[in-house]
Amino acid sequence: MVNITESKSNYDNLEKMSVRELLEGIHNEDKKVLPAVEKAIPQIEKLVTEIVPRVKKGGRLFYIGAGTSGRLGILDASEIPPTYGVGYELVIGIIAGGDQAIRKAVESAEDDENLSWQILKEHNINDLDTVVGIAASGRTPYVIGAVKNARKNGILTGCITSNPGTVLAQNVDIPIEAIVGPEFVTGSTRMKSGTAQKLILNMITTTLMIQLGRVKGNKMINMQLTNQKLIERGTKMIMEELGYTESKAKRLLLLHGSVQKVLDEFNGANL
Repeated sequence: MVNITESKSNYDNLEKMSVRELLEGIHNEDKKVLPAVEKAIPQIEKLVTEIVPRVKKGGRLFYIGAGTSGRLGILDASEIPPTYGVGYELVIGIIAGGDQAIRKAVESAEDDENLSWQILKEHNINDLDTVVGIAASGRTPYVIGAVKNARKNGILTGCITSNPGTVLAQNVDIPIEAIVGPEFVTGSTRMKSGTAQKLILNMITTTLMIQLGRVKGNKMINMQLTNQKLIERGTKMIMEELGYTESKAKRLLLLHGSVQKVLDEFNGANL
C-alpha cells in the first residue's frame, strides 16, 4: 500500500516562510482537491445509487470515523435534519471515543477494531442500512472493524480514503479514493484529505436527499424553521411558488411548519 497521506510535504522550511508564502502554498495544494474528487465521482455515483433504494425502504446511513474523519461525518449527519426536515436517525455519525472526541482527542480510541461494531449493533443495524468508513489513511482499526463486520452481515459498505489500495478499501463493497497527494504540513490530513472528505460527504447526502424528494426545483422546501433567516427564506419560496403576498405566505408557513406542507395544502385544495 502506498501511504501518500504520510508522504513528505512538497514544501520545506515552513517556519522560515512569510505569511503570504504560507497562504499561497496552502492554496496551491488545495487546488489539487477538486480534480481528485472529480476522478472519484464514478465510485461516489455507485455508492449513492445503492444507498437510495435502501433508504426508501427504511434503511439508514452510518458514517464511521476517528479524529477529523469522524468529526466530518458527524458534521454532515447533524446538518441533514434541519436542512431537509428528516429525522436524526436517518444519517448517523459515529466517532471513535464517543461524543467527547468531537471536541477533544481520545487516546487510542481508534485502535480498537471491535468496539465500532458493538456500537453499530446498539443501533440495531440491519441489511437495509449502509456503513461508510471514513479514514484518510485507510488503515484505522476502528473504521476497518466496522466495515468488515457490516459486510460479513450482508450490509452495504463504502469508504472514503486518500490512499490507494488500502486495507479499508479492500474490505468494503464500494471504495471511494480521493488521492489528493501529500499534505502541506506532512501528515496533517485535516487539510487536503479533510477537504476532500467534506466535499464527498456533501455530494452523498445532498444527492440522497434530492433523490428522496426533499428538494423542489433547487429549494430546500422541507427545512426546519429554526431561525428568522429560514422563516424569511421559506416565506420567499411560497411567494415565488404560489404568488401570495408576503404576509399571507408567512402566515401559512408558520401555520403549517414547512414550505412543503404549504404546497401540499395548496395542491390538495386545487385537485
